[in-house]
Amino acid sequence: QVQLVESGGGLVQAGGSLRLSCAASGRPSTSYGMGWYRQAPGKEREFAASINWNGEYTYYADSVKGRFTISRDGAKNTVYLQMTSLKPEDTAVYYCAVGGSSLRFGSPDYWGQGTQVTVSS
Repeated sequence: QVQLVESGGGLVQAGGSLRLSCAASGRPSTSYGMGWYRQAPGKEREFAASINWNGEYTYYADSVKGRFTISRDGAKNTVYLQMTSLKPEDTAVYYCAVGGSSLRFGSPDYWGQGTQVTVSS
């Protein structure tokens, strides 16, 4: 069983930065992607960013492209999301996710418990 533990959320002013971390215990397979989704109040959960098993490929939602950077440390089974130029509309619960080819299409194999990010104007 894979468990995901997120950290790094909090309250930040618009224009500021935050770095989220997600540590995975256990390995779902020999190759798996890691990523982040987010869910704003009253809205559906949406894909934010993902990275493939060896870090060679990254994918971003248009809404975060150019502002967020995803990376991973394979030795630590940890994925990071560096968020810069934050906007109030980035306010959401951010969920770590792990999975295969369906990871960035709404169907990860595992979810974290979520961490709150609040951006004040």
